[in-house]
Amino acid sequence: MSNAAKTGAVLVVGGGISGLTAALEAAEVGNDVFLIDRNPYFGGRVAQLNQYFPKLCPPSCGLEINFKRVKNNRKIRTYTLTTVKSVTGGPGNYEVTLETAPRYVNSNCTACGDCAQVCTDEIDNAFNFGMNKTKAIYLPHEMAFPRRYVLAKNACSSQCLETIKAACKYNAIDTEMQTETFTLQVGSIVWATGWNPYDASKLTNLKPNSSSAIITNMMMERMAADNGPTGGKIVRPGDNKEIESIAFVQCAGSRDENHLEYCSYICCMATFKQMTYVRERYPNAKIYVFYIDLRTPGKYEHFREKLRTDANAQFIKGKVADIVAESDGGVTVVAENAVTGAKIRQKVDMCVLATGMQPALGEQGKALGLKMDGNGFVVSEPEKGMIAAGCAKSAADVYTCTQSATAAALKAIQTAQ
Repeated sequence: MSNAAKTGAVLVVGGGISGLTAALEAAEVGNDVFLIDRNPYFGGRVAQLNQYFPKLCPPSCGLEINFKRVKNNRKIRTYTLTTVKSVTGGPGNYEVTLETAPRYVNSNCTACGDCAQVCTDEIDNAFNFGMNKTKAIYLPHEMAFPRRYVLAKNACSSQCLETIKAACKYNAIDTEMQTETFTLQVGSIVWATGWNPYDASKLTNLKPNSSSAIITNMMMERMAADNGPTGGKIVRPGDNKEIESIAFVQCAGSRDENHLEYCSYICCMATFKQMTYVRERYPNAKIYVFYIDLRTPGKYEHFREKLRTDANAQFIKGKVADIVAESDGGVTVVAENAVTGAKIRQKVDMCVLATGMQPALGEQGKALGLKMDGNGFVVSEPEKGMIAAGCAKSAADVYTCTQSATAAALKAIQTAQ
């Protein structure tokens, strides 16, 4: 299918907090906006957090109002499971080819859940980073927008598919859905493609696959969330032991020429925030933070100082060399104290790797004609109508992303006219 040219139309690629903000800012001054996301839902990484700065709000605090604004704005057309395949033309007149993968559930879906109740096949829950299972037909998460189920068709037996179809009284299951390719004519493009957690399995010295007691900071967010795999309990994966001690390993992949050369900006703050999660649940638990530098810009300094005075928290300046799995399910963190020169072996019940932010678009950006820096972030070219926003532009926190997205929308509508 094809869409006729839209005067002043803006395409926003990515529907996380940056993409939602950019789309709303552009639409609310009268521009037609097309908002796409590769996931079956909008909300991006913020939807996976337990809390986010500056107010330590749950995701619902910021996302629900934005979802309502998008639904109520007729200038915005939304497409999930959609990616950009090619971009041709120039500023003010781009033709973009997009591809939408099949959801296998059509717009008749009311999210009643009858299909999931009878589904007999399961898949790893990607939203929870594989820490639990979900049915092969599922609502991505409880706040999902659009509120429509998704079917992992290839994970279902033929009998299961028939059972799911029979259970749906709205005729919403369409196992014959095909991939759709279509084109849009737009004046400018905002790239708000977000970030991925750095692949911890590449950190061979930290041995994340050697023990279920070694998790990433994003896994910690899901664990602490009420709608997460443990219902908000912070317990050791594998045996569900309530923790008496925990270690945080900073710069896990960041500031390392073998992995991510840059500082990921948010990791230190994420650890301080997650220390509050631990302290709320375990007032006497021992907390150990291994760091190179602690970076908490601006107003966050006060937040850091409060946690630095925690009597049961110890901060060790030194890079972790090894993490050793122990027979009782815990791990021993091995590091050298950069201040004293002493070698440290600290045994803990669980270890959290503060993995960095890697731009999600990556090499695909070059194939689409975008200007990229050496780390894979998009470099804005306003004169061409190619604008980067949020974590597609640089590692940033939520507050900075919304500011960046507002600025990107302003530049995009200027080019699109």
